[in-house]
Amino acid sequence: MTRDQRFPFRLYLVISEADCWGRSLNWVAEEAILGGVELIQLREKQADRQTFLERARSLKAITDRHGVPLIINDRLDIAQEVSAFGIHVGQQDLPPEEVRRQWPDCRLLGYSVERPSDLEKTGAMLADCLGVSPVFPTSTKPDTVTAWGVDGLRDLRRRTDKPLIAIGGMNVENARTIVEAGADCIAVVSAICRADHPRAAAADLKHTIDVALNTRTR
Repeated sequence: MTRDQRFPFRLYLVISEADCWGRSLNWVAEEAILGGVELIQLREKQADRQTFLERARSLKAITDRHGVPLIINDRLDIAQEVSAFGIHVGQQDLPPEEVRRQWPDCRLLGYSVERPSDLEKTGAMLADCLGVSPVFPTSTKPDTVTAWGVDGLRDLRRRTDKPLIAIGGMNVENARTIVEAGADCIAVVSAICRADHPRAAAADLKHTIDVALNTRTR
């Protein structure tokens, strides 16, 4: 099975109510989808369970309407309750081993790698895709160890054939460089959530990624 068959997604939006700067989360998400976002992750680190669940249900109605998979960050109970497409977990979250045991029907399990040694963990082996987190320093990921940088991403690409999702400081200016270094997908927060025109921002990013991927595969 080729990497494309396993993971055809190229532009990934990570979204929360706080990241939308007072605008409707659902509006930003739908505009992003119309601009080219192919996968959406709801990450609500500060919300209580009921609030997170309500936002997940509301967002899933939109993603289902557009045929875009919904990923839930960390919360397996919420992912299962809303019948999400998958879940993304980090180094401090529920281990992928437990996700597989408790949710065998999970269709996409993402796992954040923060340092080279994380690639050797069982979680990385069980995951469907790896979040390279963060590629560049970013205020939306303040709890991470260190930034991978372009060289770190390139080295990781040589060490695994797992689909790599680059996140952290990603935008239209650096997306091409990161794709050329080996990322299969670009994940963004601020570059879309805080853009004046989320649909246009998504379209610009998607075009940049597609051009870079086409160049890389020639």
